Amino acid sequence: MTTLTFYGGIKEIGGNKILLEDKDTKVFLDFGMSFGRRAKFFEEYLMPRTANGLGDFLAINLLPDIKGIYRNDLLTHLGRKEEKPEIDAVLVSHAHADHVNYISFLNEEIPIYCGGTTLKILEAIDEQAQRSIENEVIDFRIRPLFKKDYRKPPIPRKFNTFRTGDKFKVGSLEIEPIHVDHSVPGAYGYIIYTSKGPIVYTGDLRLHGNNPDMTYDFMNKAKESKPTAMITEGTRINVKSDDDTEKTVYNRSKKIASQTSNLLIADFNFKDVDRFRTFYKISKEINRKMVISFKHACFLERYHQDNKLKVPDSQDENILILKPKRLTGTYCDEDYTDKYIKCRLNYPNIITAEEISKNQGKYMMILNFWYFNQLVDLKPKKGSKYIHSLSEPFNEEMEMSYGRMQNWLNHFNLHKEHAHCSGHAPGSDLKEMVKTINPKNLFPIHTEHPGMFRELSMKNKMIREGIKYTI
Repeated sequence: MTTLTFYGGIKEIGGNKILLEDKDTKVFLDFGMSFGRRAKFFEEYLMPRTANGLGDFLAINLLPDIKGIYRNDLLTHLGRKEEKPEIDAVLVSHAHADHVNYISFLNEEIPIYCGGTTLKILEAIDEQAQRSIENEVIDFRIRPLFKKDYRKPPIPRKFNTFRTGDKFKVGSLEIEPIHVDHSVPGAYGYIIYTSKGPIVYTGDLRLHGNNPDMTYDFMNKAKESKPTAMITEGTRINVKSDDDTEKTVYNRSKKIASQTSNLLIADFNFKDVDRFRTFYKISKEINRKMVISFKHACFLERYHQDNKLKVPDSQDENILILKPKRLTGTYCDEDYTDKYIKCRLNYPNIITAEEISKNQGKYMMILNFWYFNQLVDLKPKKGSKYIHSLSEPFNEEMEMSYGRMQNWLNHFNLHKEHAHCSGHAPGSDLKEMVKTINPKNLFPIHTEHPGMFRELSMKNKMIREGIKYTI
């Protein structure tokens, strides 16, 4: 018997946790954080209690209460006995938190399969992110009941990487990963050959990015497999079509940048290699040095190791790294305790906010909202501009942050412009993809509007959480 059980991504964007069972084999397709569900209960100063292990996460239904999948050190905090893992693998589609972060809770004996670039991104995140119980994906430190037992080395997870063209087996399943285009490199969809026929899983994808051929490769392979079932993302099924592409982001941003006389600030997700290339290209064309953070350097150096991504190293001649103020505020090297900064303090291309402030027309700053306090030292002059190259806010929490961001911009007389294209396909492209692949059964997830898939001709399942669907 072959079954699918959905524990996340149902009438929400993200949080994918899909259990596929075939004969005696069990695999999860992604195991991500549900931002929307989490935000209903928690915020910056009201967080899940680490001391309660899995307890808060299970009680609020952020994690499914399933036997044989979780870390034994976290089970002990609930008074439960240790369990042997009953899951054979997790297949990761890409490195976004809503697909991968809650691997943090899983037993370390469960193998993780992902693209090689995805692993590099996870390593970059691990290097510079503040450790928490919700983001220990690469490795984790055991959280025992008693403090005297805390000093133990991290326990690594078992990662297996692949590229398009590879196939591998997990128990009764043969799995074929195929690249897709998304707003993060190393994204994959899967064709999973089960005892009841192929099951297709899209992960997240688009056709309007710089590499639509990758998604078309996936679509064509999926069509050839004649799937009995397809699990599709539907983030933007309610958006009929979309004229914004990475090229329009480039054209609009280039025009704005060319008309900016003083400081130029851009804000985008640094995991997005296409967006980095766009702004890097612009910075060179308008003869400005791109200024990134030490956190950005962690990503860029790993991307540079992948020849297919064709991006410069963090010490490229057109890139500078901003040295933030810490402790004494004097920029003395002793002020920096974070390893990811300390190991890069000897780079020759480091610059301070005060140096940038003196010659603002020479630089393009890549500055995330969470570091807007740097504006105090940057002192933007009249004619400075801020390019917001991210999604507009779509929930209450984001709107509050967006309001604070606007307060900063107003205070420093920074004119805001917007230039962005989504990492997700609009409704017209999603419907084209589903019609092309033509599965017998369709399972829409990662969407707030699953009912909009009903107009398609195949059997359309309106998924309920925790219900086992037989293929």
